[in-house]
Amino acid sequence: MAPMPQLRVNVAEQDLIRRVRDGDKEAFYELVHPYQRSVFFAAKSVLKNDADAEEAAQEAVLKAFTHIEGFRGESKFGTWLIRITINEARMKFRKQHRHLYESLDEPTADEQGDYRPKDFADWKEIPIEALRLKELREALAKALESLQPKYREVLVLRDIEQLSIAETAEALDISETNVKTRLHRARLHMRDALAPGFDGGWARGSDSKKAMP
Repeated sequence: MAPMPQLRVNVAEQDLIRRVRDGDKEAFYELVHPYQRSVFFAAKSVLKNDADAEEAAQEAVLKAFTHIEGFRGESKFGTWLIRITINEARMKFRKQHRHLYESLDEPTADEQGDYRPKDFADWKEIPIEALRLKELREALAKALESLQPKYREVLVLRDIEQLSIAETAEALDISETNVKTRLHRARLHMRDALAPGFDGGWARGSDSKKAMP
């Protein structure tokens, strides 16, 4: 007889899920509250637009509530919720961009290592004090929006929401190998997009730049 799958839901969440299944709606709000930020950013990684992301996130939460009986605890509840969110956001994206739609699921030849990055430092090595600069925050947002959805999804889940490789693969329904490949590609694009500031400008800030001859 095959062993039963190991439950990965913590005790507190198991209790909340049981209460939701028993008809306690307030317990569901308590259950999803810790994941509100992650759900929104997961949706925005596909849609970019705040209003569309908020709508997709709400639809995902509603779907999670109506399908809570189907959650078996074989993954973390947050991972299950994010996967629903990604799927909802993708459906909305497809409806909005039927004429431009490119598969977000299947690896393409473009992922096979043919990208040649510029020779700059890793984008994640930006000095922490530089993150306070409005100029850099705007550059980060612009660079993130420039990514293809399939790369932006992985970058948001891994580098911003700090999901593990396995959790990201599960949420996006792709292999861990594809997660690593897409993440590497996304980081290269981010690095190149932010490259002009790696001459020290991010660390000096705008005032320092003005003071330079």
